[in-house]
Amino acid sequence: MTPDDIAFAAQFACLVEAAAPKPGNVSPGHPFRDMRFEDFVASALAIGPVLARADQVPLGQAVRLAVEATRRRTAANTNLGIILLFVPLARAALRKTSSFRDSLRAELATTTVADAAAVYEAIRLARPGGLGTVATADLGGRPTITLLQAMELARGRDQVAAEYVSVFSTTFELTMPTLKQARQGGLDWAEAAVETFLTLLARLPDTLIARKLGPAAAEEVRRGAAAVLEAGGVRLPAGRGLLAEFDARLRDPQNSHNPGTTADLVATGLFALQLEDGLA
Repeated sequence: MTPDDIAFAAQFACLVEAAAPKPGNVSPGHPFRDMRFEDFVASALAIGPVLARADQVPLGQAVRLAVEATRRRTAANTNLGIILLFVPLARAALRKTSSFRDSLRAELATTTVADAAAVYEAIRLARPGGLGTVATADLGGRPTITLLQAMELARGRDQVAAEYVSVFSTTFELTMPTLKQARQGGLDWAEAAVETFLTLLARLPDTLIARKLGPAAAEEVRRGAAAVLEAGGVRLPAGRGLLAEFDARLRDPQNSHNPGTTADLVATGLFALQLEDGLA
């Protein structure tokens, strides 16, 4: 794929994901107290040019450059998880010499300590919520291990890290097939994104909620998503009614029940699908 193709695919994926009315997330007409849909639009446009050149700098530096580009357009942390997941995919697509996933595996396997240091800087710049501290390779210090090794340490508490360690198993084995099935079943992109979001959340408790509120709260939200799917989700009136109730339950002034990591995984699936199967 060309650099322009990468930029288009990234921006398309981010905009579709942000516009889809996913429960507990920002979408048109449903802002948070500290961010609006327009912040996500600005972020999507900001990272396209960086991802188009993601193969021209080390992986960690590309992550940092994308976060810096976002910060120039909005003060909100709209896309840190997306950037962390999109950069290795973009590099794999630009450098592909075998299968897409094999190229991705090579990108992840060759990360360095310098990559980890640049990613740590990017995370501190983005200032995400719910990080806390850990005994080994804490984000407040300077890493002495590679980026992939750091992700291995975090895999149990962060779905983004788990994707790095598993060569994006959720993306390739669940998110992309669910999106394809939804589209083949007649859903438009927004509906397909919501159905995929519910499918992921029903199987995998959101780690952002777990870090903020604990595993029990994340499990309660997971059960809520499963109930919406069982009622038909976006495909049936009963499911859509339950979806609206679920969305209302997830909204609070602090946005503490926001399944934000699940949203990042949906965006990643949309991006990877564009890279593997063609644009839009």
